[in-house]
Amino acid sequence: MNREKLIRRVAKPAVFALCLGPIAWYAWLAVSGGLGANPIEATTRYFGDWGLRFMLVALAVTPLREAFGLGVLARFRRMTGLFAFFYVSLHLTSYVALDQFFDMAAVWADIIKRNFITIGMISFAMLVPLAITSTSGWMKRLGGKSWQRLHRLVYPAGILAVVHFYMMVKADVREPLIYAAILTALLAWRIFKRLKPKIIVPGLRRLRGQ
Repeated sequence: MNREKLIRRVAKPAVFALCLGPIAWYAWLAVSGGLGANPIEATTRYFGDWGLRFMLVALAVTPLREAFGLGVLARFRRMTGLFAFFYVSLHLTSYVALDQFFDMAAVWADIIKRNFITIGMISFAMLVPLAITSTSGWMKRLGGKSWQRLHRLVYPAGILAVVHFYMMVKADVREPLIYAAILTALLAWRIFKRLKPKIIVPGLRRLRGQ
């Protein structure tokens, strides 16, 4: 089996199954009473946590690929990004269906009055066009540069997601702060990559007396 077939037939299905792991674990928690005294809140929080984790995983693919020379990781970036959207969608659905019982007036009132929900909804709205245009067909339709500009929405979406999480927790903010630190590192790496040619090339020219 050549490398391409190995990725397509073995690696991708394996990663896909791993990405579904949180669903299997949630099912076990649900049937074993592991969701605690407030299963609705636990469900909403659970899927929100995994949505944010998958966002960070998707953002980490490129730095890890370049740092360790693992070009194969790029093959899983779209999958992890779509799973991030999947779990964030479950997070939102849990809130609308289980918490508010599809009372859209109550949902809208929450969006207006509760800042952390406002921020969370803005973050979700930013992710929607990214999920829709994630295919190669959309990339060709929009053009590479326009597609890349659009998909930079993932950065403010990630920032808002972390802020949403931080504002939501009532006491222990250690977990959102950990996610904030990881996101800061990933964004700092990207900023450095963009600024590196502007910093290094002029410096080399000065050293060479040009």
